Amino acid sequence: MATTKWILDPTHSELQFKVKHLMITTVTGSLKSFTADLTSEGDEFENGEIAFSGEIASLDTGNTDRDNHLKSGDFFDAEKFSTIEFKSSSIEKDGVDYLVTGDLTIKGETKSVKLTAEFGGIATDPWGNTKAGFTLSGKINRSDFGLTWNAALETGGVMVSEEVRILGELQFVKQA
Repeated sequence: MATTKWILDPTHSELQFKVKHLMITTVTGSLKSFTADLTSEGDEFENGEIAFSGEIASLDTGNTDRDNHLKSGDFFDAEKFSTIEFKSSSIEKDGVDYLVTGDLTIKGETKSVKLTAEFGGIATDPWGNTKAGFTLSGKINRSDFGLTWNAALETGGVMVSEEVRILGELQFVKQA
């Protein structure tokens, strides 16, 4: 079967992260500028490959001061490390969904991570484009990637949790 290439439809995709603040609420941020390419055997994604790149400069939490702090050397150090990268090493079928394993690089640190890709299906848009949709989810430990800034609280605990949840709504366009 022939290899099929799919490219991200950025107007119908989003990538977010969620992290606990003061251990009592969750702050949500997103990368506004990212790309991804997916290859498959026909319309079967098992054993396919995905590569992703996101621009740190596009990070947005809805608060300019917090965004600037996250882009600083305390966190992502955007001047030195301008992108977040992911490249799959395997995509395995898990029922109707997929388990995606690969190398995630943040701030120059590369670690293997596992993400779940809930398969939304394949549809054709009104212009004849074939599209595939996925809901991506997973968790990472931010300190594994050199994101270690924190502050102890007088009441115990820390300002920012170690666990970061990753969430994405990804729509890909099949290439002719």
